[in-house]
Amino acid sequence: MRASGEASGNGACAVVENVTFDEIQIGQSASLSRQLTLMDVELFATVSGNINPAHLDPKFAADSRFQKVIGPGMWSGSLISGVLGTYLPGAGSLYAGQSLQFRRPVGLGDIVTATVTVIEKRPAKNVVVFDCVCTNQDGEIVVLGTAEVVAPTQKVVRPAHELPQIQMIRHDKHDALLAKCDELPPVVTAVAYPCDASSLQGAVEAAEAGLIEPILVGPEALIRKVAAAGGLDIARYRIVDAAHSRAAAAAAVALARTGEAEAVMKGSLHTDELMGEVVKKETGLRTASRISHVFLMNVPTYSKTLLITDAAINIYPTLEDKVHIVQNAIDLAKVLGVATPRVAILSAVETINPKINTTLEAAALCKMADRGQITGGILDGPLAFDNAISAEAARTKGITSPVAGQPDILLAPDLEAGNMLVKQLSFLANADLAGIVLGAKVPVILTSRADNVRARLASCAVASLVAAAKRQPKLALAAE
Repeated sequence: MRASGEASGNGACAVVENVTFDEIQIGQSASLSRQLTLMDVELFATVSGNINPAHLDPKFAADSRFQKVIGPGMWSGSLISGVLGTYLPGAGSLYAGQSLQFRRPVGLGDIVTATVTVIEKRPAKNVVVFDCVCTNQDGEIVVLGTAEVVAPTQKVVRPAHELPQIQMIRHDKHDALLAKCDELPPVVTAVAYPCDASSLQGAVEAAEAGLIEPILVGPEALIRKVAAAGGLDIARYRIVDAAHSRAAAAAAVALARTGEAEAVMKGSLHTDELMGEVVKKETGLRTASRISHVFLMNVPTYSKTLLITDAAINIYPTLEDKVHIVQNAIDLAKVLGVATPRVAILSAVETINPKINTTLEAAALCKMADRGQITGGILDGPLAFDNAISAEAARTKGITSPVAGQPDILLAPDLEAGNMLVKQLSFLANADLAGIVLGAKVPVILTSRADNVRARLASCAVASLVAAAKRQPKLALAAE
């Protein structure tokens, strides 16, 4: 039996065996040890509703009595419950009462050992009284108390219940992206046709967050009407009157072309209307690079930000198009702080197959990178999605790759595949996303009515970082 031993780690055991009332002896004891982690604190808050910032907010906790994040006192108390319900008496036990005294805090990383010891038996109702004590890794007492438990009378030996796996869905990676812009000035942004509540609110929220300085381009009377209906204060923002959506797109692009704006943001017009003006040869924002779109995906089950391209602009890109698409994504990754981005070139298979053109293009792109025609990143492909994203899947298939299992960028074979991948990660994997159009003279922010506030702000943050990077060469020339 485990009743007289100690359970470590997460306290899991393969077999549950209880100790009946008749088997229990005075002085008998059992223990369980766990290390307090941030996940424990967040799960405890989720289950209990205890969202005291002393347990969750490092900045708040730094000014508190203990000057650090501490675990809820009842987390230590719950370990006592774990010992009683699992080991002594174990299966079939019923709590009758519990008293606790909290002697010292438990910080993240502390290892707490809960020990219960039998001090009394009450045969009339099969009640057992336990002395309870929790100590930390230094042997210091954290919690003291007593527990009264109705012990089982029937012996139980059975396989332990298999607990579900827990996945924490956090949004702190987008917060980190926004934090990169704290010291940057707002980017003057021409917002094309913000003529519904969603698009106008997105521009105002980004402005209030200090990310952009919007120039609202569209029918002035309609913009003011939408603002009034939504309770949005736009008095301090410049409005450029444009009769309709196509005119608004042309005017917004013109503001960027003349240098009055450092970014363009889509409002409630159709994407084709805005991009049609962006790509015009004479009056648009074209450069020597092919225009492409990149989604930034923060997926809870992946350790770093994942860039996916192209899922919005180039429908069936050629090999030449993909050279530009990859280079744009590599340049963006560097702006985001990735020193040497790793690019996985996706296809249906990981071997070159003459019947699957995307595998041939993948091989060509890798060789072009070897020859310096694509710079700044490490490319590998073709790779199927599983062995691109999973090192274990790659090992199973015998793939040796500097990219497999750790890509920063996924190059989709075409828009359809990329778009489906992005939406699957967003809706099935709870990924946060942001998006940006690259390859033009200024970054273009393509927001969707389905985007939440966090996605809109993150997209504006990316544009802010790209615009700041574009300023650097100009500043260097001015200094010379």
